[in-house]
Amino acid sequence: MGILALPEAVERFLGFLTLEKGASEHTLSAYQSDLKQWEQSVLDRHPEAKRDVSVIGIEDIQPWLISLHNSAYRPKSIARKIAALRSFFKYLAQRDEIQKNPMEEIHLPQTGRSLPDVLTPGEMERLLQAPPRELPQGLRDRAMLELAYGSGLRVSELCKLPLQALDLENSFVRVYGKGSKERIVPIGRCALAALKEYLEHGRPVLVSRKTDSSVFLSRRGSALSRKSFWSCVQNYAKSLGLRSPVNPHTLRHSFATHLLENGADLRFIQEMLGHKDISTTQIYTHVGTRRLREQYEKFHPHSSRAAS
Repeated sequence: MGILALPEAVERFLGFLTLEKGASEHTLSAYQSDLKQWEQSVLDRHPEAKRDVSVIGIEDIQPWLISLHNSAYRPKSIARKIAALRSFFKYLAQRDEIQKNPMEEIHLPQTGRSLPDVLTPGEMERLLQAPPRELPQGLRDRAMLELAYGSGLRVSELCKLPLQALDLENSFVRVYGKGSKERIVPIGRCALAALKEYLEHGRPVLVSRKTDSSVFLSRRGSALSRKSFWSCVQNYAKSLGLRSPVNPHTLRHSFATHLLENGADLRFIQEMLGHKDISTTQIYTHVGTRRLREQYEKFHPHSSRAAS
């Protein structure tokens, strides 16, 4: 076991996530940010760690965790940071870069599972109709909204979608999700019509010399970024006066919830969403229960009447 500097160890780990684990850009960005934040904390207290990662112990981790708990970070964010650090040290231990894994004594905080926000079918329909169809960007936005809601794609999957992934003749899209796992997802009738209109009348106007095979293009002809689409969704929702928060995840959550409420099998929804574990999909059964309770309390005459 040779001496490995901490900065180099972090870069090797991030490279491992990219090349061997197929981590998404969003995951890589979050892990890089979390690890760099912790790295700076360690070097401020223990400069020797910059030269040799094996000298790091639990005493180099606990102060950072305490500072996180004393800050404004939410429990879910803290849990993610700890998970990043745990994966990092597990990687080092498996490669014999360290003799003892200091994270084995650290436990993730209980975060609970919050229910996702969803739109009603009526709200969803208003949002889908919001983009202006006379502009190429409006045709693009409508096609993205329809595909996100109609097929349940993640925002990263939408923005990375290449033309060759579309099979409009047979109405399906080939998606590479988390861990580069492939799934084939049907394209609904409304999404198909919006896609065809965008590809015929919108995308050709946006094409430039820098354009690649990406389906959805920015004004400059490059692939539309996650941040840009996020802003688009929020701006349309705000213009309609829809309750916040509304973002690209809301479309995916609404897709799953509306399928479940209309009788779709949970296993089918799991496959459409690309969830590895059925327990991840089961949260939408709780969303349905919550919405059922809301409807009961709103419309049943005895729901708000005190018991005698």
